[in-house]
Amino acid sequence: MRGLKEEHAGVRIAHQRKLAGLTQRGLAAQIPYSYSLLRQVEEGRKNASPDLISAVARLLRIDVTVLTGQPYVTELQQDRLAALIRPIRESLDLYDLEDGFVHSPGTDGNGGRDGDGSGGNDVRPAELASRADDLCRMVRATQLSKAGNALPAFIAEVTSAAHRAPSAALWQTLGSAYRTAHDIATKLGFYDLATIALDRLGWAAERGSDPRLAAVRQYMRALTYFREGEHTVGLRLIEAGHRALSETDSTQREARETLVVRGQLHLGASVIAARAHDANAVEGHLREAASYAQRTGEASRVHWLSFGPANVTVHEVSAQVEMRRYGKALEKSRQVNLPHGWPMSRRAHFYVDRARAEMETGRCDAALESVMTARKLAPEQTRYHPGARETINGLVAQRRRTPDSLDNMAAWLGL
Repeated sequence: MRGLKEEHAGVRIAHQRKLAGLTQRGLAAQIPYSYSLLRQVEEGRKNASPDLISAVARLLRIDVTVLTGQPYVTELQQDRLAALIRPIRESLDLYDLEDGFVHSPGTDGNGGRDGDGSGGNDVRPAELASRADDLCRMVRATQLSKAGNALPAFIAEVTSAAHRAPSAALWQTLGSAYRTAHDIATKLGFYDLATIALDRLGWAAERGSDPRLAAVRQYMRALTYFREGEHTVGLRLIEAGHRALSETDSTQREARETLVVRGQLHLGASVIAARAHDANAVEGHLREAASYAQRTGEASRVHWLSFGPANVTVHEVSAQVEMRRYGKALEKSRQVNLPHGWPMSRRAHFYVDRARAEMETGRCDAALESVMTARKLAPEQTRYHPGARETINGLVAQRRRTPDSLDNMAAWLGL
């Protein structure tokens, strides 16, 4: 099956390497990976790990998405998701227009309002905040089409309301909508659009005088640099998030919402440190996150960060995977007990991480089962998750004869 469509990351690495005028040995000499491994990756006999991809991208000065193939345009068009992007991009671009006009108005999925901003003054801030929360909930349930179709009109409506009758509540609601735009763009592989959404989130958080929303933005910015392999920058942004929280008053500093954001910042730092193979820093950040989780309990709906003891354990698994300690990751995964009602997006992400550890330890059948579970939980997210795609690519490479279930999964992913 590998010969049907040679579009794995290794092929893209080889192409970009040749464009840069480098041999395999020349490239391997400049990244922390052996010539033997690089050769096997380019030939499709080994999986291209996220840290290898980011190391190559950083050296060649190209975006990671060039090597991962994101966004997966053909599949997006098949799923009718590509059409979501232009209206979202336009709604982010027109943030400074009072009428919040969107070129292609439609219904927002919450009452049938048009997206021309005309209804902004007729809706109470509490109702807008509730609808923003509904959009966050849709994304966590991986209902990307539903959320993406509703979002541009909603952003237009809140933009109009915030410009005409400014209040902290309305700016915070607009910030929440921008955060949803970031999440959808990230899940579909449009990282340039996700960066714009984070800029808008910072703009709204400043006007809403919301240090916690500002800290959430820094956390998300840090994960952007994590994907690019810029560990030092990512950790600096995590520290910027902690500094933003220090601007809260003494009462807010001990509020559950603040503790949740602080804990999540430590979780973000743990996976960044893991990608940098700093085991001591990983342990320290996980320990700090666990201490906050003991105080907050499961708090999945606070800024929709899914923070709590379960997320700490899930991040332990992710950290072990990033450090390529796959046996340890599997051991940790057996300790994970996902709470009832935990967001499907987080559940699916956990199974994708576990699949990678299973594949790397030769448990091919279990790895396929984990990806299939992720697909069942969150089909749209899994189809566009680079980790799921590379894991299936790796399984195909390892199997001389691929079972029908693996062939079907690879075909569904567009591999």
